[in-house]
Amino acid sequence: MEVFLGYNGFHAVCWHRLSHILWRLGLRALARFSSNLARIFTGVEIHPQAQIGKRLFIDHGTGCVIGQTAIIGDDVTLYHGVTLGGVGKNGHKIKRHPTLEDGVMVGSGAQILGDITIGANAKVGSNSVVVQDIPNGCTAIGIPAKVICKDGRGAGAYGMPSVEDWVI
Repeated sequence: MEVFLGYNGFHAVCWHRLSHILWRLGLRALARFSSNLARIFTGVEIHPQAQIGKRLFIDHGTGCVIGQTAIIGDDVTLYHGVTLGGVGKNGHKIKRHPTLEDGVMVGSGAQILGDITIGANAKVGSNSVVVQDIPNGCTAIGIPAKVICKDGRGAGAYGMPSVEDWVI
């Protein structure tokens, strides 16, 4: 009952489901109006065309923005202030926003920009700015984000180059 009554991220996702149905029925003005009401009441902005999978969890969701052509898989977690933003020209046929595959976690304040893919079970650190694909299971941190993978691919800890990249 607490989630149903008190979580703005839950309310935003429920409202998005309605707005998305209206969008798919071709009632685009009504869908945009509905999503705008949701933004006013929840503080979370989700474009009605965005595709959202099952069990999206938006924790402390105020300030989250999910753009028009964003695609979000199942079991994704977004914290407050996350932006899934577009780059390029506006258009209904152009993919301008990111794709988050299943199990992705995005820390508060992170900005994921453009038609890029964040792989399954990847993590994005708080306040990171991601403008490139992130492989499955890897972590991206920093501005611009550096990719760190358990198998040694990408940057070392905290965005530092790996030992192999050091010049002595």
